[in-house]
Amino acid sequence: MPNLHADLGPGVTALVTTRAGGVSTGPYATLDLARHVGDQAAYVATNRTILQGRVGAPVVYVNQVHGARVAVVPDETGEVPALDGQDADAIVTDRSGVGLAVMVADCLPVLLADAGARVVGAAHAGRRGLTAGVLPATVAAMRTLGARPGSIRAYVGPAICGRCYEVGHQVQSEVGAVVPEAVCPTARGTAGLDLAAGAVAQLAASGVTSVEVAGLCTVEDARFYSYRRDGVTGRFAGVVLLEPRDTPRLPD
Repeated sequence: MPNLHADLGPGVTALVTTRAGGVSTGPYATLDLARHVGDQAAYVATNRTILQGRVGAPVVYVNQVHGARVAVVPDETGEVPALDGQDADAIVTDRSGVGLAVMVADCLPVLLADAGARVVGAAHAGRRGLTAGVLPATVAAMRTLGARPGSIRAYVGPAICGRCYEVGHQVQSEVGAVVPEAVCPTARGTAGLDLAAGAVAQLAASGVTSVEVAGLCTVEDARFYSYRRDGVTGRFAGVVLLEPRDTPRLPD
């Protein structure tokens, strides 16, 4: 199946791509969506067009920098901007018909929606993003558009799991000082981090308690790109979209 779908409420499309169904070759095979990892630009452009066809709407991306900045669509001009050059690690909107994408290859794709308020968001959350507060910042940005944290549903997508995410003791301590729930041992008994557990805790602290966790490890599951496993590799994406009112959901 090319995509994993999440239920974030009526009128919302939320999905995570796998690496299947694109045109890239070699270590990027096949649906690589990233322009910054060494893949051929023409292949990435085709893959993004394929994803847009699956979503049934334009898809916007940002230049992810492992921080906590949130981009808002539309911008202050009322237009849907081309965000590829904009540094941010999350995107929110109350505009229908625009797919919000975050790219990952071990970090968490976190998709959020308040279907009643018709506000959605997508966040890229690795260890640096978690400690920087990208998830609370995303919820706060959604609130400015009318979302209520208690009405937000979240989907925490595939990422490296705590069994596989080995880090140094200093890194573990730095993350644990901000997100203690992320601290865990690896399968080898060494210092590790559980990004999904940290994300769930941060969302709960922001008032978001309806959270679905994919529970899929990108290192262990070959359907996904994994930087920790492969080094040179592509990026898959989490995408969330507010469907136009009374629009039937597209088939995968």
